[in-house]
Amino acid sequence: MMELFGQRMSRRDVSERAGMLSQFAGVRLMTLEDGVERGIRMLEFRTGSGLRFTVLVDRALDIADCEHNGRAVGWHSPTGFRHPGLHEYEGEGGLAWLRSFSGLMVTCGLDHILFMHDDDASHYVYKPRKTVSSSIHGRVGTIPARLTGYGERWEGDECILWCEGVVQQSAVFGEDLHLIRRIETKVGTNEIRLTDRVVNHGFYRTPHMYCYHINVGHPVLAEGSRYLAPITDVVWAAHAGEEYRRQNVGYRRMPKPQLNFHEQVWQHELAADAEGNVPVALVNDALGLGFEVTTRKDQFPCQYEWQNLQAGQYALGIEPSTNHVLGKAYAKERGELIWLEHGEERRYDSVFQILDGADAIARSETRIRNIAGQPDEDFPAPSGNHRPIDGR
Repeated sequence: MMELFGQRMSRRDVSERAGMLSQFAGVRLMTLEDGVERGIRMLEFRTGSGLRFTVLVDRALDIADCEHNGRAVGWHSPTGFRHPGLHEYEGEGGLAWLRSFSGLMVTCGLDHILFMHDDDASHYVYKPRKTVSSSIHGRVGTIPARLTGYGERWEGDECILWCEGVVQQSAVFGEDLHLIRRIETKVGTNEIRLTDRVVNHGFYRTPHMYCYHINVGHPVLAEGSRYLAPITDVVWAAHAGEEYRRQNVGYRRMPKPQLNFHEQVWQHELAADAEGNVPVALVNDALGLGFEVTTRKDQFPCQYEWQNLQAGQYALGIEPSTNHVLGKAYAKERGELIWLEHGEERRYDSVFQILDGADAIARSETRIRNIAGQPDEDFPAPSGNHRPIDGR
């Protein structure tokens, strides 16, 4: 049974009340047709609960818009959802990625995340190619997917809306990594389920790094909004040292939009529950609205908090990652870089949840605090203790 409009309904009940499910919920394919977004295929999901989100087929099947009952959750930057054909990967010394950076979720990888880096290319056995040059956060987020399917699937009296596709990051004498992504949501719910598999289809031993840049905007992000996470240690802050308190913005509670704000990035060590799940949330108590992200500690052992509180770009980032924030060279030095042989893969299972109302926020906060209490002070001293990542 599903819950729609305050009633428990069977499949028959729904069918009696409308000629098509699309009157209440569904998933449909459309194309954006203006400005820098022109030509991008987009899937729109509506669950009938007030949750609406869009998936950009031509941008790695990333989630762009997200709203609940007309209230925005996902962040829109000034760049718009730029068509990948306009993207200049090598531009601005590797920072041109910032001209295509927008939406609730931007995928980072598949062989590189974090800041620009030139890496030895000898594992690709091609003498003219001495290095692999990577921009900030890698290539995958601006690669179009091959859409393998989408639609509605009934399981008894529950209806699942879904899409699936393949994003292929490949080069001759280079990597051949495939991201197989599936997104599901149930009619009548406020939950998005994301399942990714990254597979090495090539025959070179290939590095793999992965991160989700999950960007929450206003009105979930507002003056007084709270960051909730099962933090056992604040490991690192980009602005630590003499700059730590200069902007007077700690990790826990958010201010209103600021002028001339410089981004702040924190890495937190997060605990998992008994099933290995790690929930993190941003909540607006005054509005009774929040957004929760749950990932798995064995898949994403690291987590960053990104504060971009600049006026006109106002966003809070929840960033689960395969690696520490110090980047690829640090990962290689410590033996923590993932290497995939032919046919090997890594899987990532995540859940995004709208927290609608004070009770939902309270349940999320209780769940998180039962795993671990976070520091009470706004500016905890970073420990610098980047714990070893096993299983690589």
